[in-house]
This record gives sequence, structure tokens and C-alpha cells, in this order.
Amino acid sequence: MMVLITYDISMEDPDGPRRLRRVAKACLDYGVRVQYSVFECEVDAAQWTFFRDELLSLYNEEKDSLRFYKLGKNWKSRIEHHGAKPAPDIFRDAMIL
Repeated sequence: MMVLITYDISMEDPDGPRRLRRVAKACLDYGVRVQYSVFECEVDAAQWTFFRDELLSLYNEEKDSLRFYKLGKNWKSRIEHHGAKPAPDIFRDAMIL
């Protein structure tokens, strides 16, 4: 399934930059960055369970926010891209996990 991950990590405390790097690295392990804090991740159900738990363990629920948009199996018909940066083709641009 395709999951769109967005996050906003607070930089108001000294640990913010560290949390930001860890969340971004976890997202890069499962998907491709399409905006600074937005990732498209193609995962199966088992990967999603592990990945979601990992992200929830990395953020501070009182200061940060995470949003998960599950686009399902027919995600290609639900994503439309316009503008300067070409949209990554996650099947053509194969990732090694």
C-alpha cells in the first residue's frame, strides 16, 4: 500500500534537530522524499506496522506531529503532480531496503 507521511518536528527544545534527523532517516528507509517533510512510502502490512511503531517511538507527542495518509493499492490514480520537481517513480527508481 502507498502511505503518505508528513511530519512537523518542533525545534524549540535542544532535542528537536535530533528527532528531526531520526524521523527523516526512518522515512528514507521506507520511501522517497517528495517535499521537505513529506514522504511517499510503498509498504506491505507487516512493514507498515513496524514502520509506524518506529515513527511513533521517535517523535514527541507533546511537541511534534505526524500524519499518515493511507492511499491503498490504487494509489497511482490518487496522486497528481504538477510543478518543477519531477515526481519520483518508486518502481523505476528502485530502492534497496
